Amino acid sequence: MASSEFAFDVGDYVVYPKHGVGRVIELQNEEIAGMQLELYVLRFEKEKMTLRVPTNKVESIGMRKLSSDKTLKEAMETLKGKPKVKRTMWSRRAQEYEAKINSGELVSIAEVTRDLFRPEDQPEQSYSERQIFEAASSRLARELAAMEKTDEPTALTKILDVLKEHAPQYYENTEDS
Repeated sequence: MASSEFAFDVGDYVVYPKHGVGRVIELQNEEIAGMQLELYVLRFEKEKMTLRVPTNKVESIGMRKLSSDKTLKEAMETLKGKPKVKRTMWSRRAQEYEAKINSGELVSIAEVTRDLFRPEDQPEQSYSERQIFEAASSRLARELAAMEKTDEPTALTKILDVLKEHAPQYYENTEDS
């Protein structure tokens, strides 16, 4: 059996790095290819997806419990920081952003959300920038919602309010370079 850090109970919210927040709906024992496997059955409501994860693969996959309050606080502080936009090609930055989102690390996801946020008075984002921003902010909102026992739209509003409050100071008097 996995160590207690990687042991989950039915009903627990968990973070699966590539899919975000899901809920353990059942523990199953199945025989697959002649081997007995203990599986967590995870349900991802937003994607309407069910995933079976062998308990012995939890650690290597990076599945984890919801972030600590300390990590959540750090992620929310990250949103208040100055956006960091590298002057590399968009395709390279997009790959880096996707990797951060798929890492499942709350602070990394907050960095992507902050870096791709555009206040209403700023130039329009490209379609792919918008897609990545929405993926990151949604992933962040789902974990925040699970931690604060609320829903994703409420959590997303809270995140956007923080961004709207702090972003303008970084966009004033900037020329489009």
